[in-house]
Amino acid sequence: MGMEEGIKDNASPPPNMRHTNQSRALLPMRVLQVFLLFFVLVLGISVVSMHMIKYLKIQTFAPSTLISPYDERVTLESFIKPPSSVWHFMNDSELLWRASMQPGIYRYPFKRVPKIAFMFLTKGPLPFAPLWERFFEGHESFYSIYVHALPNYRSGFPSSSVFYRRQIPSQPVAWGEMSMCDAERRLLANALLDISNEWFVLLSEACIPVRGFNLVYNYISRSRYSFMGSVDENGPYGRGRYSYAMGPEVRLSQWRKGSQWFEINRGLAVEIVEDIVYYNKFKEFCRPPCYVDEHYFPTMLYIGYSDMLANRTLTWTDWSRGGAHPATFGKADITERFLKKLSRGHGCYYNDQPSQVCYLFARKFAPSALKPLLKLAPKVLGF
Repeated sequence: MGMEEGIKDNASPPPNMRHTNQSRALLPMRVLQVFLLFFVLVLGISVVSMHMIKYLKIQTFAPSTLISPYDERVTLESFIKPPSSVWHFMNDSELLWRASMQPGIYRYPFKRVPKIAFMFLTKGPLPFAPLWERFFEGHESFYSIYVHALPNYRSGFPSSSVFYRRQIPSQPVAWGEMSMCDAERRLLANALLDISNEWFVLLSEACIPVRGFNLVYNYISRSRYSFMGSVDENGPYGRGRYSYAMGPEVRLSQWRKGSQWFEINRGLAVEIVEDIVYYNKFKEFCRPPCYVDEHYFPTMLYIGYSDMLANRTLTWTDWSRGGAHPATFGKADITERFLKKLSRGHGCYYNDQPSQVCYLFARKFAPSALKPLLKLAPKVLGF
């Protein structure tokens, strides 16, 4: 019996036990199979992804029209070089904001040749363009030109002209209204985009130069003052146009009047384009018979910067005939004697010293005056 029991104990396990042992033996194999399957799946996805990325990268950058940001070279020239065309797609708010920026360090890290920005406020054509072309000839590094005409006007200057592609985006302008000062601020803002522009001269299509370029450049660049008229004038055409609603920002004792045609430096130009306080006051309360183009700039600059103003204009105008507009001169008026009167001896102050050179420009001239002006300019005007 003992022998039988011993034999029984060493005999094969029952079926249930054999099944359990087989299951335990197969479990590691199944885990390994699942792991291998997962590994193969991940490896396949990785290979496919790499090929897709490579394919898409080739498709996207094959033309080589885009440059990686890491390959872009930002240079000083990209900041200081003015665009070849003054046309842009900024609205006035964007333009004035952009133009109000200026460097805080004035030790320029490059050779800066300061320029005069000649800003023409016109209705359309520039009848004296041939005379101005002669005036500018040979001085390309010392000036820039900006033209504000009516929005629907397109000039036809050839590529050889100094006025080629110098017309800025504009808006309609009405005489005596705030739109006139808007146009002047627009001209200043566009000119401020060129870091080399240091002085800014406002002209009309009826203006002419009465001195050669070298004298004009030296006269303006060596002046300690900007040429903006700012006169305290009694009577109906001066203080009589003031509104007490403009206080407290503008008091009657600060109210000033001056010529629309001015020359200012870069610092004052920035002050004008970034102004909001005085702009809003004049826009709301200076309306005909108050004319903003005669009072806005002279008053705001007098309030903050009177010590920087020469308190006179550089543009000769004849108001002796009376009326709301100055005298206009045509072909019959253009004589050697007349031109000498414009360019010589009027008596004024230049850098606080008496001077006989007072005007560099003159107005108001009719298109018929062009031919005799071209004839007499070399002899009388010096260009």
